[in-house]
Amino acid sequence: MLAEQIATIIRTRLLDPLEILFDDVGDLSARTDAVAGRLAATIEGDDDQAARYAIARLIGALYPGDAPFDPPADWWRTPLGRVVARRMGHPAAHAVSYSVAGAMLGVTKQGVHDLVRRGKLVRDPEGGVTVASVMGRLNA
Repeated sequence: MLAEQIATIIRTRLLDPLEILFDDVGDLSARTDAVAGRLAATIEGDDDQAARYAIARLIGALYPGDAPFDPPADWWRTPLGRVVARRMGHPAAHAVSYSVAGAMLGVTKQGVHDLVRRGKLVRDPEGGVTVASVMGRLNA
């Protein structure tokens, strides 16, 4: 599932624009599934450092820009979003909104409120929930 999502994103974000410019990206297109499979295996593997490095490379290549990476809440419900949340939290934020925390955890915004109230998640003093507490909950 993760490898399929990575391959789809590589095709739509990288290869499709290149094909528009160059008419043929045949060799790259054929290699996409293999590259996506290797990335997924690394991201889901036992080596945390290698997984975080692969995630950073993937996000940097697929979501370039001058602004910090800040995907919509629904992105966190995808296979890639779920593994990023578990492996490294939010790559560009110390704290996230209750709705993003809910998406990362697979619960509702009200569920996050309940977890904060019960002391299961840490409320950030500036609002939202700390990413560290979300990761702690995901990895518990």
